[in-house]
Amino acid sequence: MKIALIAMASLFSMATFANEGMDKVYKIRWVLAHEPIGLFTEAAQVFKKEVSEKSHGKIAVEVLTLPEYEVKYNKGIKIKQRAYLRKIQEGKIEMSQTYTTTLGQVSNSMYALDLPFLFRDHVHAKKVLEGQQGDKLLADLSKANLRGLAFTYSGGYRIVPGTKAISKVEDFKGVKIRTSDSPVAQETFKLLGAKAVPMSLDGVEEGIKKGTINEAESTYARYFTLGQNKLANIVNETHHSLFLTSIIVNEKMWDSMPADYQKIMKDAAINAARIERDHSITAAEETKKRCLENGIKVVTFEKKEEERLKVALQPIYKKYTPVFGQEFISSIQAQ
Repeated sequence: MKIALIAMASLFSMATFANEGMDKVYKIRWVLAHEPIGLFTEAAQVFKKEVSEKSHGKIAVEVLTLPEYEVKYNKGIKIKQRAYLRKIQEGKIEMSQTYTTTLGQVSNSMYALDLPFLFRDHVHAKKVLEGQQGDKLLADLSKANLRGLAFTYSGGYRIVPGTKAISKVEDFKGVKIRTSDSPVAQETFKLLGAKAVPMSLDGVEEGIKKGTINEAESTYARYFTLGQNKLANIVNETHHSLFLTSIIVNEKMWDSMPADYQKIMKDAAINAARIERDHSITAAEETKKRCLENGIKVVTFEKKEEERLKVALQPIYKKYTPVFGQEFISSIQAQ
């Protein structure tokens, strides 16, 4: 009888532990922080609905654009990109999505995703981003008080819009190209004899106007939405790498949630990411069609020239393999 009572007490204790935190309402603000916001709107709303339903309303998500957050929660004061990332690390913003090139500043392993021609196609990318390699990169963010939940595209394959047609390796020589802060992205163009100019995506039009740059590493999804088409009247379809972002949450907030709720959040984030990636692919196709309809020149690499470009960029793998690890890079390529 005494043993039975002890067993019952133990089971009661385990049930209490399992339910701990399940009655609390977790209020989460998902701030859509960068353009093109339209790619994320549906995905964020699907995420919000899914976590609310599966948690019976205990996970309450408020979806806001960055300007809306600034007005409602930051006294109307504008937030710069790096300061915005700090707010997530500090828990002042619970959730968002941001560039992997930005996340590389707090977790260098993210820069591996910028290696040229790393992904064969979208099917390959999905296997990697939703597989062990993607999980490792997301887990690495914990050292920066961030929890990565899933990878999104926010545009997909990169293009190089500008004022010069680029159809072979030699065409890059001497060209000033806007890139991100990623050292891998900058090294990519330096290897081709171009000058890499780190610059925000919304500065492309002004950069071309002032002559600071001739071309810009961008995506189809941003070409019209950021007004890059106004002066960059040629689109060079290099597709040399994927423009990636990641859905992230504050690590401390994440750790405060019961395991069941964490699973709900993780599953919903993966579903939302798939929706966003599909939207990015469709947006690229529609934007290319719009370019052609509007007489904008779209330059593509012939297969032979694409192979030459890949060969020309191989030294970057030799340089960064010691940084990211041969085993890790090989595991991505082998997927």
